[in-house]
Amino acid sequence: MTTAADLGVPEVFNAAAWFVDRHVEEGRAAAVAIECGDERVTYGDLHERVNRVASALIARGIRPGDRVVLLLLDSPVFACAFFGAIKAGAVPVPVNTLWKADDYRYVLEDSAARVLIVSAELWPEVERIPLDALPAVQHVFVAGRDGSSRATGFDALMAEGRPSCAATAVRHDAPAFWLYSSGSTGRPKGCVHLQHDMVVCAELYAKRVLGITADDRCFSVAKLFFAYGLGNALYFPLAVGATSILWPSSPSAAHVIDVAARHRPTLFFSVPTGYAMLLAHDGPVDFSSVRLAVSAGEALPPAVYERFRARFGIDILDGIGSTEALHIFIANGPGAIRPGSSGRLVPGYEARIVDDEDRPVLDGEVGNLWVAGDSTCASYWNQPEKTARTLDGAWLRTGDKYWRDEDGYYWYAGRTDDMLKVGGQWVSPVEVENAVVEHPDVLECAVVAREDADGLTKPAAHVVLRPGTPPTDALAADLQRFVRERIAAHKRPRWVTFHETLPKTATGKLQRFRLRSDA
Repeated sequence: MTTAADLGVPEVFNAAAWFVDRHVEEGRAAAVAIECGDERVTYGDLHERVNRVASALIARGIRPGDRVVLLLLDSPVFACAFFGAIKAGAVPVPVNTLWKADDYRYVLEDSAARVLIVSAELWPEVERIPLDALPAVQHVFVAGRDGSSRATGFDALMAEGRPSCAATAVRHDAPAFWLYSSGSTGRPKGCVHLQHDMVVCAELYAKRVLGITADDRCFSVAKLFFAYGLGNALYFPLAVGATSILWPSSPSAAHVIDVAARHRPTLFFSVPTGYAMLLAHDGPVDFSSVRLAVSAGEALPPAVYERFRARFGIDILDGIGSTEALHIFIANGPGAIRPGSSGRLVPGYEARIVDDEDRPVLDGEVGNLWVAGDSTCASYWNQPEKTARTLDGAWLRTGDKYWRDEDGYYWYAGRTDDMLKVGGQWVSPVEVENAVVEHPDVLECAVVAREDADGLTKPAAHVVLRPGTPPTDALAADLQRFVRERIAAHKRPRWVTFHETLPKTATGKLQRFRLRSDA
């Protein structure tokens, strides 16, 4: 395992100094750091804005370790608030912009945040929170409008700050930021990430796998509050002096296509659903500037990869990461793509596949995936029992079922609680889904367990058809025949249900438990 020390990170290290200040010191002040619509923010601009946020927070009594919740759309304000808080020694906590007031109240209480910074567009949801009942919250700032009796304008906070501010001296293994992981059940858990974690991901994945350089332009469909998007569109480009392309609105196919045509990204990041949406778009799509595409969040079906490659001539590098590990730790690489697999270990990470007694399994056998890397979170905030169940020394229990082939490629079999036992044999829902998606009329598929009239478990397929394809009983029967010709008969779906959309999290992951509850 490659450590932060191996990468040259010193004992005293503030991430904001490395991702922001360094570029001005090395002569890149005039280079464009962020493009967002018509706005262009240079590295010099970003440096000054981060300093203003940091110095203003310090002047208002924010101290190292204090939490700063960020309820912000993707914009330059996010970058300034995130790195400004880190520079002040505080701990930014980006949260999901699609949540509701009850979720935000939970995070504010759980984190004991002293500061809340929110986009004006999201303020109506915050207004539903009785902030007076949250004594820890001492400062509320709203970006994109003037202040009020309940909040100060973010521009006013910036005006309070100074254009220069020294980074607060902290250790490389001190908390830098939290990300709340979205579990399928229960409340989200705060993953405590350290000052060096972003450097590890940028050095091991962005540089060594993607080959990112200062000439790249990064556009991520996944938003900044998501661990995947935070790397794609913020600290990856800032690691090398490249340009981040931000889009604050919805990631619909039409919006993504417009942004790509206007801003000409070279690195494009999305999730399988996003690639399926682009393939379903009938109009012109100009991705000629893109040199590589990346997918994560869910396993990318081989059929989607092949269709995208055939239509656009662009390779999609599928991989697996997690909020706990911060970014991707197993990935396909340029010139080393095996469609349907998650790829091979990112250099610097370690992995093992074990059975339910934590004993290593042989190549080709499905087991539980554990990974080790120096970007893994230190703990779940205030959750010692969940921390102990998930983290074992340097090892992270991912909760994913995987098998590895003889060439070192890892193949996803599903989440631990998604596996089906049919006729006494384990069935991976992903294998069945990939077979269904190969059908030319299918856009997406999710497979879950369902009991037949005898109470026996069988696969049930929930299918989204390509636009213009009518759902019929004849098509359902054809899909069952189609799958039976490709995989073992006991794995074929016994039921096919058509949907307009499939339930997903804000980060694009299938919510199979909702389909199971509807069965």
